[in-house]
Amino acid sequence: MPRSLPVLQPPATACCAPLTQAPLTVEQAQDLAGRLKALADPARLRLVSLLLASPDGEACTCDLTAPLGLSQPTVSHHLRKLAEAGIVSGERRGTWTFYRVSPQALEALVATLTPGRPPT
Repeated sequence: MPRSLPVLQPPATACCAPLTQAPLTVEQAQDLAGRLKALADPARLRLVSLLLASPDGEACTCDLTAPLGLSQPTVSHHLRKLAEAGIVSGERRGTWTFYRVSPQALEALVATLTPGRPPT
């Protein structure tokens, strides 16, 4: 039985105010750490880069295996981790899933990590 992939995850929002404005709560720190952990992998950073550089800003899982030099199940695993963190979203089209990066999720991370910048 095939595993289902996360599809159309809601985009991530800022977890908290910029770090210089207020100390993080335990929950905020866990949320932010989860998002950063999802990105803190070379293959996942490359996936985000490939998606952002792709025509129309999206790509099918099948088109991402060769540039990464990874198997389809491994690419799907990494995309699933990014989707769980709200960084990418997937849309099923027939037998394929096309992924795109959520600009709001990246902007939320930047806003949190940039001193003096208001959260989005």
